Amino acid sequence: MSDKKASLTIDGKTIDLNVYSGTIGPDVIEVSALTGEGYFTYDPGFVSTASCESKITYIDGGKGVLLHRGYPIEQLAEESDFLEACFLLLYGELPTKEEKEKFTTNVRRHTMVNDQMSTFFKGFRRDAHPMAIMCGVVGALSAFYHDSLDISDENHREISAIRLMAKMPTLAAMTYKYTIGQPFMYPRNDLTYSENFLYMMFGNPCEEYKVNPILAKAMDTIFLLHADHEQNASTSTVRLAGSTGANPFACISAGIAALWGPSHGGANEAVLEMLNEIGDESRVDECVARAKDKNDPFRLMGFGHRVYKNFDPRARVMKKVADEVLGELGIDDPLLKIATRLEKIALEDDYFIEKKLYPNVDFYSGIILKALGIPTSMFTVIFALGRTPGWIAHWNEMHKDNSRIGRPRQLYTGPAQRDFVPLDKR
Repeated sequence: MSDKKASLTIDGKTIDLNVYSGTIGPDVIEVSALTGEGYFTYDPGFVSTASCESKITYIDGGKGVLLHRGYPIEQLAEESDFLEACFLLLYGELPTKEEKEKFTTNVRRHTMVNDQMSTFFKGFRRDAHPMAIMCGVVGALSAFYHDSLDISDENHREISAIRLMAKMPTLAAMTYKYTIGQPFMYPRNDLTYSENFLYMMFGNPCEEYKVNPILAKAMDTIFLLHADHEQNASTSTVRLAGSTGANPFACISAGIAALWGPSHGGANEAVLEMLNEIGDESRVDECVARAKDKNDPFRLMGFGHRVYKNFDPRARVMKKVADEVLGELGIDDPLLKIATRLEKIALEDDYFIEKKLYPNVDFYSGIILKALGIPTSMFTVIFALGRTPGWIAHWNEMHKDNSRIGRPRQLYTGPAQRDFVPLDKR
């Protein structure tokens, strides 16, 4: 029981509420006692509500801090790799050498998908959006791997977690290949996670494809930087779906659907659309001036962040990766020139500095993915692939904690009770 209390007085009656403190971060007031008194809170978008207790990720948007199980994202991106970060999110600690080898081997051994899945793809139009396909095929995994769907069994949950992380790159690559009419590439267990993904994306049966290690490292870093971001819309969706007892594949499919929204996972797509709208480097100054004009509808995408009121810590890492990728490829792309010019302005212009509109992770990831040859329509799929371990970690945590089924309340403003009027009397 909490030693701290908050008091709320309504119509002369005082209600005592427990106040809890986390490891770090602001205290929270438990408002469940209000229900017994005939009240509940009103918080549109749940922006001031802690919907759960979690030990996975902590964000301090004011200070630009992102911690996974206490480890700063900058250290993980510099010293670790995606699968090691996956292990950390799932199990709570960094793995030993033996644990990492075992975990990596388990993921590699589950990269194949049932061959009937290739037939499943044929039900989609070739011009379908890749996220539409991913929603379908990930949810369909429950029809193929129903031997481990007992969510009360910790071993079943672990098997499903491994399967999801292992098969997401395969399904993502299959989705891309299907939309361009090329044959699917089988995964190769001799490659790393990111190497395997790039191989399945860009390889073909007619010739040998060698993965550039610098590009593979960049891809791995993108996955890692998107691995988890606390209680965002898609993660909360996964938790809410999971609270009903739904199977993990259905829950992750729900997360993918939520991520598809342009206000969430589609931000890096919006960056490329903006660059296309600007069109030429000579128009950058004009468009920046328009962006500063409150009466002009034009907006610069990929700058600032709803959570981070300071520099997005992931963006610092991503900028370095972007510089390495562009330096390695030596691409002469007019859109990338526009992006480079915009970045320079944002980091030096007083308007952007004063309002803390720094380039965010979506700005840099969009640039990198374009440089890698990944089409804009696949950007959010990449995001979903990277976010999968975070979704699974939260889904698993809520089942360990025996969380209650989610049931948000509402402030009803519709008609009060009224009598039905027969059709002939209306």
